Amino acid sequence: MNELSILSLIAQASPLVKLVMALLVLMSLMSWTIIFRKLFGLTSARRTTRSFESDFWKDRDLGSLYQQIREGDRGAGPLGRIFESGMSEYLKGRQQKDHLDNRTMVDNARRAMRASTQRELDQLESGLGMLATTGSVSPYIGLFGTVWGIMNAFRGLANVEQATLASVAPGIAEALVATAIGLFAAIPAVVAYNRFANTIDRLTGRFDSFVEEFSNILQRQTR
Repeated sequence: MNELSILSLIAQASPLVKLVMALLVLMSLMSWTIIFRKLFGLTSARRTTRSFESDFWKDRDLGSLYQQIREGDRGAGPLGRIFESGMSEYLKGRQQKDHLDNRTMVDNARRAMRASTQRELDQLESGLGMLATTGSVSPYIGLFGTVWGIMNAFRGLANVEQATLASVAPGIAEALVATAIGLFAAIPAVVAYNRFANTIDRLTGRFDSFVEEFSNILQRQTR
């Protein structure tokens, strides 16, 4: 059954089917690159978020915490950078207190944190579009290669006096490899996308909660 090994089937495929397979392999490699990069990135984001929340609620000296983050004494992570942007805007407002009322200072700090939150989320979500695209279109690309390969297999029967399973099986088998590669590219991409999207949604909730809680703290301090 050497002639039906995976490598030999790929080698015997038509040029168009080979092109489809190469495209699917490329998409799969790109997906796995994104998967590993996002896995490490989101793990780090969750860890630094937990660490910052612990430090924030344990040490209420906001000025000292802000200074440590500004000087890079600790790994701030996304939530630390959100805090830094809000605190920085609030301190700028304090320097212009004669021109700004307390409510305006807090609102400015909240807007700065919202903008920083969006930047952090954009960074965390980078690459997810590629995973979604791979998960949704890879099976169809593989199916196209399969259909084309089966068409070629049956077209080749026109030159055969007696059609048998042995004569048509290799052509159909090599065509089905395209579908298999499409599924191999799509399944990990879909699983990873759903996992990462869920993690980002949970982080978004924590970021939003922190922005509101920190805004309330600033509001009380300005009274």
